[in-house]
Amino acid sequence: MRQPKHNFQLLTTEAPMRRRTVIATLAITGLAVTVTLAAAHDLFIKMDSYFLSPNTPVEIPIINGTFSLSENSITADRVSDVSLIHETGRQELSTQGWDAERDTTFFSLRTGDPGTYVFGASTLHRDLGLDAPDFNEYLAHDGVLDVLAQRALDRELDTDVWERYSKHVKAVFQVGGETSGGIDVVLGYPAELIPITNPYEITAGEEMVVRALVDGRPVANQLVLAGGEGNQGPFKELSARSETDGTVRFHLGEAGRWYIKFIHMVKTSAEGVDYESKWATLTFEIR
Repeated sequence: MRQPKHNFQLLTTEAPMRRRTVIATLAITGLAVTVTLAAAHDLFIKMDSYFLSPNTPVEIPIINGTFSLSENSITADRVSDVSLIHETGRQELSTQGWDAERDTTFFSLRTGDPGTYVFGASTLHRDLGLDAPDFNEYLAHDGVLDVLAQRALDRELDTDVWERYSKHVKAVFQVGGETSGGIDVVLGYPAELIPITNPYEITAGEEMVVRALVDGRPVANQLVLAGGEGNQGPFKELSARSETDGTVRFHLGEAGRWYIKFIHMVKTSAEGVDYESKWATLTFEIR
């Protein structure tokens, strides 16, 4: 069946990966932690460029690791939703274009008419057992500092845990030169970043506003991080807290590919699980 012009169409191709490892040291509540960033496990949609030509094949790379390194792919059976947003509304996609045969996941599409689009994917939850040092390092590196501080106050830094986690990714793409609205549609993911500002209507140095949602509701005082890379290498990571309506504001001072992310984690009474975390990332490009 022929797709409407503004919709993307499914394709299949391949693309290469770049690898890099970085070391970071972080101190929180008196606890010094040294972390290998390649051990992190964020999920990002990262493209060579987020500026695309109309009616053109494109692969959407979904990397699981850091913004520089994908350690493994996500199989289609773990995916609960794949969607595309345009000013005409939301289009739910099948996983027909989902390719997880390499260490990076790819979703293949053909672009349509000019405009601003949001692509999103949501994964089902999984449970993971972590020993105390690994869990503490992960909290410190990945910006879950409130939980780490509470573990220190509760004298639980030596306690091993089971975590239930799910990851939810979105990217904003610009097709052609004409921007469009409607990119603030809520997909209903367990954790989600809504672009309030269209990143293709601002330039480097201007303010980017997003809204952090958990289970469809604004989350206040959530620690949110922003980073990425440009022609001169990685950006210094920024941090901000969400306001009562979930909005977060960043002044993105450099041109390049940016991410905004957060992990919302709470203790849970679910059998056999100590914490539940819901991860959200949003990626885009600033010129």
